[in-house]
Amino acid sequence: MDHIKEFLQHLVVEKNFSQNTLDAYRNDLVQFHEFVSGKIENDTESGIQYSQIDTQMLSDYMVYLQENRGYANTTTARKIASVKSFFSFLMLTGGIVQDPSSSIGSPRIGRALPKYLSEEDMVKLLDETAKAGTSESIRDTNIIELLYATGLRVTELVSLNVSDVDFTEMYIRCWGKGNKERIVYLHEKAADSLKAYVEGARRSLLGSKSKETGLFVSHRGERLTRQWVWNILKNYSKKAGIEEDITPHTLRHSFATHLLQNGAPLRHVQELLGHSSISTTQIYTHLTNKHLRREYQKSHPRA
Repeated sequence: MDHIKEFLQHLVVEKNFSQNTLDAYRNDLVQFHEFVSGKIENDTESGIQYSQIDTQMLSDYMVYLQENRGYANTTTARKIASVKSFFSFLMLTGGIVQDPSSSIGSPRIGRALPKYLSEEDMVKLLDETAKAGTSESIRDTNIIELLYATGLRVTELVSLNVSDVDFTEMYIRCWGKGNKERIVYLHEKAADSLKAYVEGARRSLLGSKSKETGLFVSHRGERLTRQWVWNILKNYSKKAGIEEDITPHTLRHSFATHLLQNGAPLRHVQELLGHSSISTTQIYTHLTNKHLRREYQKSHPRA
């Protein structure tokens, strides 16, 4: 496992990967390690001899992932990509002299279109969170409003401190994947609502824990976790009668899709989402093209 630890450290130092990405790589490589450990010689001092792994063994591993573990092509492709990156690192550091993964492909996968809510469902969701009027519901309303207003990832959201929000200029400073800093803007309604939460409901939730810097806190005055936000969305979407399985990323997709449907340039949406490549953002054009076709059919006099 020493080689895996060295590789993960390399990802931290050289690639500046986030903790979530590191966890995914670690899980994938530990699973691979367990698969090959019973198939090749294991030196008790240096561990698995990765030089003994060949292309056939990697092909067997791919079959194992799909047939024995029942993983979808997308999951299998990610796990194989982790293994290929690991072998590239071993080649770079002299751990092996030949890369057995160089000729291994990945399962062919289609690019799934992101799921998003309609503007009507977004209104229903926000209306539902505002009904109770408690400190918790005010916080939850602002969480959902902020995710939809900015397209923040859930990890970015729960990492926010109060000091990251500029209420005068109406923007938030956040850190995305690879710890890249970016600015996301707030519309006036979202900024006013968030300011009222900070000055009212948040203070009530903090209680005696006034030193907590997190923007969104629990009833115990502690920074909210990613799982907590997932549960908030699951709870309110059910109450609002929304049948789709909603996650924080659903609101990010809704943010991007609605902006494009209402005329925002793709490059601007790319910057707001924090995508390093516009090709990642272009997947939303498939959704907006459907919207344009519907508008065309409704509007053209001969349609």
